[in-house]
Amino acid sequence: MTNKLFSKFIILFLVFNAFVFAEDIARVMKANGGVFLKPMGGSTFNISVKPGQAISNGDAIHIGDEGFAVVIFLDDRSVVKIKSNTEFQFVESSSTRTLNIEYGTILNNVQKEGREKTFRVETPVSVASVKGTEFACIVDPSGVDTFIGKSGQFDVFNQISGVTIPVGPGQKVISNSLGQLIPAPAQPGDYPDDPEAESAEPPEEEIQEEDVREEAEEVQEEKPEEPKIEEIKQVKPEEKIEPEKEPEVKEPEKEADIPDKEPKPYKMGLGIGSATIDGQIYNQLALRPELTFGKLGIGFDIVVYIDSEGNFRKDEWDEASDFFDKFLYVRWAQKTDPFWFKFGALSDITLGYGGLLAGYSNMMEFPSVRRVGLNTGLNRGRIGTEIFLANVKDFKRGGTLIGLRGTYKISKTFPLKVGVNYVADLNQFSGLKDKDGDDYPDVFDDFSDDKHLWNDTDGDGIPDKDTGGDQEPEIGWDIDGDGDNVLDSEQDGGPDLKPLPFSLRENKASVQAFTLDLGYPILNKSMFALEVYMEYNKLIFPEVTGDDFQREKREGTGITIPGLRAKMFKFLNVSFEYRIKNGYFVTQFFDQSYDLNRVTAIYDDESQEAQVKTKDQFLFSNPESGLDAKGFYGSASAGLFNLASFSAAYGSMKAGKKEFNSFSASLTINAENIPKLSVAQAYYIRNNDENPFDFGDPSENTILGYRLGYEVSKGVSLIWDFSQYYRDTGAGLEPIKQTTIETAFDF
Repeated sequence: MTNKLFSKFIILFLVFNAFVFAEDIARVMKANGGVFLKPMGGSTFNISVKPGQAISNGDAIHIGDEGFAVVIFLDDRSVVKIKSNTEFQFVESSSTRTLNIEYGTILNNVQKEGREKTFRVETPVSVASVKGTEFACIVDPSGVDTFIGKSGQFDVFNQISGVTIPVGPGQKVISNSLGQLIPAPAQPGDYPDDPEAESAEPPEEEIQEEDVREEAEEVQEEKPEEPKIEEIKQVKPEEKIEPEKEPEVKEPEKEADIPDKEPKPYKMGLGIGSATIDGQIYNQLALRPELTFGKLGIGFDIVVYIDSEGNFRKDEWDEASDFFDKFLYVRWAQKTDPFWFKFGALSDITLGYGGLLAGYSNMMEFPSVRRVGLNTGLNRGRIGTEIFLANVKDFKRGGTLIGLRGTYKISKTFPLKVGVNYVADLNQFSGLKDKDGDDYPDVFDDFSDDKHLWNDTDGDGIPDKDTGGDQEPEIGWDIDGDGDNVLDSEQDGGPDLKPLPFSLRENKASVQAFTLDLGYPILNKSMFALEVYMEYNKLIFPEVTGDDFQREKREGTGITIPGLRAKMFKFLNVSFEYRIKNGYFVTQFFDQSYDLNRVTAIYDDESQEAQVKTKDQFLFSNPESGLDAKGFYGSASAGLFNLASFSAAYGSMKAGKKEFNSFSASLTINAENIPKLSVAQAYYIRNNDENPFDFGDPSENTILGYRLGYEVSKGVSLIWDFSQYYRDTGAGLEPIKQTTIETAFDF
C-alpha cells in the first residue's frame, strides 16, 4: 500500500512540474522562412514559428536553409538574431540564461542594465559568458567555434582544456575541440551580416509592440515601464537605456558559472590494494573510469575482490542487479540548471536549511554495502522542486528513505522564498542486511547464503525446510533433532527450540517528517551577503505493535527562529540558529550517519536472541529526551589562502538538566602546495551527545575518518582511506572500522 501511494505521489509530482513550468521567457519578434520550435520534453521540431510565438524555458529552435528569426527576452529586452542553418535551446536557471547551440550563427545584443542573470552561449566545445555586450557566435559542427566582439567585453572558456580568454570590441577568438583558444583581431567582414538586412524578402509579419509590452508586464510585475520596441531598434551599441533602478534587496547573486578548472572529459583511475568487507580482508583490483560529455557525467566502479586463498568474491557478480552497482554514478547538469539529476552514489544531500535532512550520504558503508540513490529536480523561474531517494534497491524490501522539496519565490522585488519538505523512511527495517533476499535479515537467518533456507529450530545444523533443489520449500523435517519429523518439545529432556526468525515481510517501522521554511536575503554585496530564515519541523514515529517488535507512538517539533547565514569577504561563511524543541525531536534526524544507526540488531545475553532497535528508540530511550528544550547552533567554513579549507559546527540544546550537544569538523589540505602529497582530508562527527568533545569515550553517534595520499610518481598515488563508527551490540559499543589501501593511477 505504501509503495502504491508513493508511486501515485511521484506521478502527481511530475504532472505538477509539467504544469507549473510553463512560464514564458521570450517572444519571437520576427520570423521568416522555415523556423520551427521543439517544446521542452518534445522529440521533434513540429511547431511552425510565427511572430508573437512565446518561448518557454527548455524550448529549442531550428532554422532551415532560407530563414531567420529575431527573439526578444521579456525581462531585460536583450535581443538575439538567428541566421539560417541554426539550432539551439533556451535554458534558464535562477542565476544564468544559456543558449545551448548545436550549430549555426547567432547575433546577440545583451542588455547590461536591469539584468540579474549571467548570459551564456554554450556549444559542445566552448562557453561564452557575458554581463552585457554585443557579440556574434558561429558554431561549426566539426568542433570549431568563432566568437566576435562588437561592443563591451566577454569571456570565452574552452571546455576541453579549461582555458579562458577575454574578448573585446573588434576582437575574435577561435575555440576548437583540441582545446585550443586562438585570439586574433577581427577583420572587416568577419562579423556576420544582420539577417534582417540581408533577407531578400520582408518578414511575413512582425510582432506588435502592444503584445510585447503586455507580456513583459506580466513577467516583470511591478517594474517601471520600459522603452518600446521601436526605441530598442534605434539604440546604438554605445548608448544605454537607463531604466529606473530596482530596490537593492534581491536574491544573492551566484558566482560566475565558468569553473576555475573544468573536469577532464576522460579520466581513468586504477586501484590496487585491500578492502575490509563484512569483517574479512580482501585484495582488490578496481577500474574506475570517469567520462564527461558536456553536462553528462558517468563514473564506473568495476571491482574484483580476492581473498587470502585466491578465491574471487562472487557476491558482486551473481545477480542481474549487480550490473547497476558497476555504475558509481550517472549525472546530468548542476542543481542551478532547469533540469538535473544524479543516480548512484550520493553525498552531502541537504533539503532546505537542513532542519530534518542535512549532509546525508548513502556511501557510509561503501564498498561492503552499495546503495543506488537518486537526486533530481527542476527549476523554472520562481518555482523549484527536488526529489531524493536514498536507495532504490530497498523498495523490494518495503521502502527506502525519500525526500521531496518544493520552493516558491514571491517576486524579484520581494524575494521571500517559501519552502516545503516531506521526508520519510518507509520502512526502517529495510536497512537490515539480507544477502540472499529471502526477507529474513542476515543477523536472524541461520542460512544467510540460501534464499530458500532461514531457520534451524533445534540448532543441529539441519535446516527446518528442505527445498528439494530449485522447487518451492516443503514442510520442514527434524526440527527438534530426533529425526522423526514430529515436534516433541513437551517431552522431558527435549531440546530448547528457537522461534520463527524476524521477517521483513511481517514487520514494519516508519518515520514521517514535514518542514515549512521561509528565507529572505537582506543584503547582497560583493564583500558581504546576509540571509535570514526560519524553519518549522515535525517528526512522527507511528506506533508499532507486533510479536517481534513494539514501539509506542512518538512525535515532536523543532522550530528555528531566527536563522542567519552570511558570506563575508568571499571566503568565509558563517551561520547561527536559535532552536526550540518540543517533544521527541532532534535536529538533522536524517544526517550523514543515518544509514549506520537507522536500525540495529542487538544481541540480548538473557534471552540469547537478537533484538531490533530503530534509531529513535536509541535517541529517546531516556525519559528526559522528550522534554521541551531550547538552544543554539553555529557553523563556520573558510578557505585559508589556498592552503586548506576548514569547517566546524557546534550545537547545544538543554532540557532541564539534560543536554544534547553536537560537534562536527573537517579539514582538507590543498595537496598541490605540498610535494608528494596527493590528497589529505580528515573529519569528525558526533551528534546529540552530552559531551561530543570526550574523544576518549566515543558513542554510537561518533564517526571519524581520514584519507591520505602519497604521490609515488606523476599520476600514481598510494592512498590510505580509513573510517570508523560504533554500534551497540548489547554487550557494549563495538568499533566498526573500514580501511582501504590502494595504489591509484590517474591517466
